[in-house]
Amino acid sequence: MVKVLISDNLSPRAADIFRDRGIDVDVDTKLTPEQLLDRIGDYEGLAVRSATKATAAVLAAAGNLKVIGRAGIGVDNIDVAAATQNGVVVMNTPFGNAITTAEHAIAMMLAVARQIPAANQSTQAGKWEKSAFMGAELTGKRLGLIGCGNIGSIVADRAQGLKMKVMAFDPFLTENRAKELNVAKVELEQLFAEADFITLHTPLTDSTRGIIDANALNKMKPGVRIVNCARGGLIDEDALRVALDSGHVAGAAIDVFAVEPAQENILFGAANLVATPHLGAATMEAQEKVALQVAEQMADYLLTGAVTNAINMASVSAEEAPVLKPYMQLGELLGSFLGQVTRTGIKSVTLEFSGQAAGLNTDPVTAATLAGLLRPSTDTVNMVNAVSTAHDRGITVNVVRTDRPTDYNTGLSVSIDLGDRSRTVSGTLIGGNKPRLVDVQGISVEAEFGAHMLYIRNWDKPGFIGALGSLLGESGVNIATFHLGRSARGEEAIALVEIDDAVGEKLLGEVRDLPHVVRADALHFAC
Repeated sequence: MVKVLISDNLSPRAADIFRDRGIDVDVDTKLTPEQLLDRIGDYEGLAVRSATKATAAVLAAAGNLKVIGRAGIGVDNIDVAAATQNGVVVMNTPFGNAITTAEHAIAMMLAVARQIPAANQSTQAGKWEKSAFMGAELTGKRLGLIGCGNIGSIVADRAQGLKMKVMAFDPFLTENRAKELNVAKVELEQLFAEADFITLHTPLTDSTRGIIDANALNKMKPGVRIVNCARGGLIDEDALRVALDSGHVAGAAIDVFAVEPAQENILFGAANLVATPHLGAATMEAQEKVALQVAEQMADYLLTGAVTNAINMASVSAEEAPVLKPYMQLGELLGSFLGQVTRTGIKSVTLEFSGQAAGLNTDPVTAATLAGLLRPSTDTVNMVNAVSTAHDRGITVNVVRTDRPTDYNTGLSVSIDLGDRSRTVSGTLIGGNKPRLVDVQGISVEAEFGAHMLYIRNWDKPGFIGALGSLLGESGVNIATFHLGRSARGEEAIALVEIDDAVGEKLLGEVRDLPHVVRADALHFAC
């Protein structure tokens, strides 16, 4: 009999769903990491929330494991790369707690605006300090959203009900979608300068880590109030404490912290801080919803092979899987390339299938490509919901099949329309299953995808390659592969450099400062 382990606190009805469908289920929410390692090999499924850590070691010991179900959105506690390597499907429930999290952000905004926690504590202590808690109205105030996806759009709707004026910074928010939401699409600098309240609704990525730092705080208007119910690490906590103590930031409401559980934190003790222990998704309704949803998804997969809300695979039939798998990988890598180098709103995406690829079922490849494209901006996207996520953001998706002659037997090109410009990358499969990048913006370059890469656009001038190699060498960065291409002699060129380890912002800045460099990006791929 198929066996599932529930290792975190889920609704009891989740276990009932498994049993009703003929699946043997154990519930043990007090396992130590060592005990989990010892027992995980007995199970085909593992259902978790956020407490259980599905590490690479756990996955290596899970010889029978087929699926991990996360009752919630974030999968930070699951090593998705290790799961993929071990053939384990990772599922989440991306929209089950969106309303709950949005409502908590609104509640935190009201609490910090009226100093409700401090006033409550003072009143119950018998002090009656009425004049000490002068608050601020929300009506007519400017709310700045950093991130306007599923949760952010709900916050915008609720804030408008409070008669707030809403602006949003989101590189993937189109003008049409902004109009639908009745929010002003702005750049980050404008949001910092004009917002009375700022709330964060973005995943924690390389580009968003520390998005509110000392420099950002200095750009904000005096008296701003900040709410974070998204991810710890988005805010530089040391810098925020300084701004709170000085009064430049009138208040902060923080539900998530860089290190959790946050039993100690630099922010604790600030007079104008409201803190909660990661309660964004903590309502009975949300927990019930995500628990039941993840149990149904896992049971479907274990019993029928049906895949829903998978982070690391698309909805593909058993017959199609062997053929489509390498194309799905190629599409995701091409999409990820474009997603990592794009900072502005995408109006449309066009996928062109040529040669042998033109005869494929394009839907799974399209979904994988969109998942790669959108993942840098939202951690809720996967191969199943990627198309709907693109639609919700107002992105038009076009698929073209062509039999026009190409240099390769099979090929996939991905183009994004940014309104004033477009970007295109193309790839192929070598040996039938090895993804290769073959063209960037019309410049031919055949390059493998590596876990860590530098993408550099430069002018084709003598000395550039030597200068780049010397800089990386002096910084202790080892070059694995080096691929070059140019449009014409002395004209625009590109370099794709695979390196053994990720580079920091300091070194990346030094690369950008090299002579003849137009732009440089650090790219990361799940290879």
